[in-house]
Amino acid sequence: MTMKFRIDRRRALGLAGGALLAPVFGARVRAQTHDTVSFQTNWRAQAEQGGFYFAVANGIYRKYGIEADIRAGGPGLSPSQLLIAGAVDMIMSSGFEAIRHVEQNLPILCIAAIFQKDPQVIICHSGQGNDSLAALKGKPMLISAAGRASFYPFLKARFGYSDTQIRPYAFNTAPFLADKAMCQQGDLTAEPYVIEKEGGVKPVVHLLADSGYAPYSATIAIGRKMVEEKPDLVQRFVTATLEGWAAYMKNGEGSAAANALIKKNNPDMTDDRIAFAVRSMNEKGIVLSGDALKLGIGAMTGARWLTFYRDMTAAGIFPAGLDISRAYSLQFVNKGTGI
Repeated sequence: MTMKFRIDRRRALGLAGGALLAPVFGARVRAQTHDTVSFQTNWRAQAEQGGFYFAVANGIYRKYGIEADIRAGGPGLSPSQLLIAGAVDMIMSSGFEAIRHVEQNLPILCIAAIFQKDPQVIICHSGQGNDSLAALKGKPMLISAAGRASFYPFLKARFGYSDTQIRPYAFNTAPFLADKAMCQQGDLTAEPYVIEKEGGVKPVVHLLADSGYAPYSATIAIGRKMVEEKPDLVQRFVTATLEGWAAYMKNGEGSAAANALIKKNNPDMTDDRIAFAVRSMNEKGIVLSGDALKLGIGAMTGARWLTFYRDMTAAGIFPAGLDISRAYSLQFVNKGTGI
């Protein structure tokens, strides 16, 4: 059986050609007296975007004078290209991509990091001696092309993995289920659910963030021009978004409305998949951990940006000499939201 439920955070890290022609689906709030902000997510509606949908469904954006147009992504759609073309105001991105934007001299800033921990995982079979990432050295592993260019060099540098371990990953779990010796990449909130629920296998799941892989994820990225020209509007959008995430992660009143909106925009989404994702994010501190416990949801620090850049440069991913301060702005976060 071929199973393909996944989050496309493993999307290609470059700018996909033809993305502007891809269909866009959105959850929209209409109010003539409000400022309109369009926000492009990185994949179809799901719990991993729950705070945005919570803020729409429960009127938080409206409270801050914003008509929020939350647009769901899909295959072949590049949020970065849409932002550069002026088709959207803001996008859901990642710290990894933010550094790529600096490398490519693109006028894009990361202004908030919803996920303090990147949800990238390596999944293995139990009972095979796969109890740590270090134990996976030399074992066959299904890795995508994007993974080879992002997290796998970190694993090589940290644990001594080699390219000979890699097997092509086609974003389905069938090869993994058929071979107990095989490991594979995945997202904490997606593949483990599919493997256990549909494949009948209780996997061993290793979150790379717990072993030092430290990019910010589920970030809000925006063009520099909007930051310069409309800082008040940007702040209102960020504040409303973070309030939405704070309530959603607590399964607060209004979460049912947010989940209903998610399912409306993604008919393939189910209540049990949403519940699994929210539980996984809470158990592993994806949203609330580290600096976010002191500075609030969406927190970022210059020190962490620099550490990640240096680690990835040492692993051969980024060139030396980039001005990493051009990747982000701390102007709109670290205000204690959600503590």
